[in-house]
Amino acid sequence: MKPPHKLDRTRQAAPQVFERLREMIVSLELAPGTVLSRAELAERFQVSQTPVRDALMQLGQEGLVDIFPQHATLVSRIHLPSAQQAHFLRCAIELEVVRTLALDDDDAIVAKLRAQVDLQAALAGGEPEEFIAADHAFHRMMYVAAGAPDLYDLVRRMSGHIDRLRRLDLPSDGKAKRVVRDHRRIVDAIAKRAPEAAQEALREHLSGTLGRVDDIRERFPDYVTA
Repeated sequence: MKPPHKLDRTRQAAPQVFERLREMIVSLELAPGTVLSRAELAERFQVSQTPVRDALMQLGQEGLVDIFPQHATLVSRIHLPSAQQAHFLRCAIELEVVRTLALDDDDAIVAKLRAQVDLQAALAGGEPEEFIAADHAFHRMMYVAAGAPDLYDLVRRMSGHIDRLRRLDLPSDGKAKRVVRDHRRIVDAIAKRAPEAAQEALREHLSGTLGRVDDIRERFPDYVTA
């Protein structure tokens, strides 16, 4: 048993357990197929089994765990159709987001996006989780600037499977640099007030991981299922 994970006692326990477990699943700290024991999790989070049960049920709704009543709860394998649907949703929304930003003519937003890309570039080659956090921050910044922060939250909730695919793909040679390059291309197009170019750069950026899915499946056959 790992050391206890302390919760914020000013907040409800179940959402915190959910957030932490989801983070551990998406980062692959909890790999597909890992057995999740309610009793062990309750001990680790120093809570009763009720908030653990509630957190696991929410993870089940996102397809990140498989719950077998009276038997076991397992971290789910990465489901390709779910990853593809999440990609479809994200692409549909973000194409409109970058178009909106390119038509807005807001130099302040462009400056903020450039600064975020510079930060991410500095993190390339370092800790993967810091790089991924900077990546999420870049995309969220665009949603907020386009007046659609709630849609970002929706996309994040749907993205557990494809985020795990991206996590498996990140160590690939040059992957982090390609992500930074793509982000620069998107921002450059927004700065030039070129909505079509911004959309094309975004479309290419988002297609990277799914374009490598056969290679990912070959390297991690026990993690991915169709």
